[in-house]
Amino acid sequence: MNQAPVSCIPNSKMSKAKKVLDEARSTGNPELDLMEKGISSFEEMPGLLNMANITRLTLSHNKIVDVPPGLANLVNLEILTLFNNYIEELPVSLSSMPKLRILNLGMNRLNALPRGFGAFPVLEVLDLTYNNLNEESFPANFFILETLRALYLGDNDFEFIPPEIGQLKNLQILVLRDNDLIELPKEIGDLTRLRELHIQGNRLTVLPPEIGQLDLVGNKSVLKMDYNPWVAPIADQLQVGISHVIDYIRSETYR
Repeated sequence: MNQAPVSCIPNSKMSKAKKVLDEARSTGNPELDLMEKGISSFEEMPGLLNMANITRLTLSHNKIVDVPPGLANLVNLEILTLFNNYIEELPVSLSSMPKLRILNLGMNRLNALPRGFGAFPVLEVLDLTYNNLNEESFPANFFILETLRALYLGDNDFEFIPPEIGQLKNLQILVLRDNDLIELPKEIGDLTRLRELHIQGNRLTVLPPEIGQLDLVGNKSVLKMDYNPWVAPIADQLQVGISHVIDYIRSETYR
């Protein structure tokens, strides 16, 4: 009967994470990789929130439920990856992180974003794929994220996208695939820098003519729109090719 007491189980998990943290402290490495370490709480990573030199933190494929407000203490953090955890809500403090450029929150359990979420000063890439978000999930200031270049909202529960999307003037990539979208706002046509639009796997029947203002058929452009119940004229053009769809929605007939 030499069974280890139950309290030792977290210690084994903690030792995995602690080893990585100790190593980073001793070498001064600003990039922390804690992927697939079985972590369920930030308490299993003692001292992490005081490591202000960290620029990159990877915590994907763990079992984290809560993100502490103290994470915002990592003022030099530029890349934060929390992909594939059990996170249901985020602290308001997150958007105060002064250098955060890339935030990956894909494959979690988010159904809302905290108030003030649009206040990130330099955020360029935001991945919210595979969550439980819908049009009610955005806080009022979300669309003031003027630095945002890529927004991933695929595999959520959106039926509509707010017209304020048109305020994200620097957006180059917008992924809305595999939602329940019934229509797209005409304001997407205001995203003059947009080069990739993914709208496949929705319930769309028509496109706003304003999308014709965008450059989505150039060599470096991507428009994916399969697996929607398009009206016959759009479906017919799609069979010939994306450029034919764009020509059609630019035509006087369509307008």
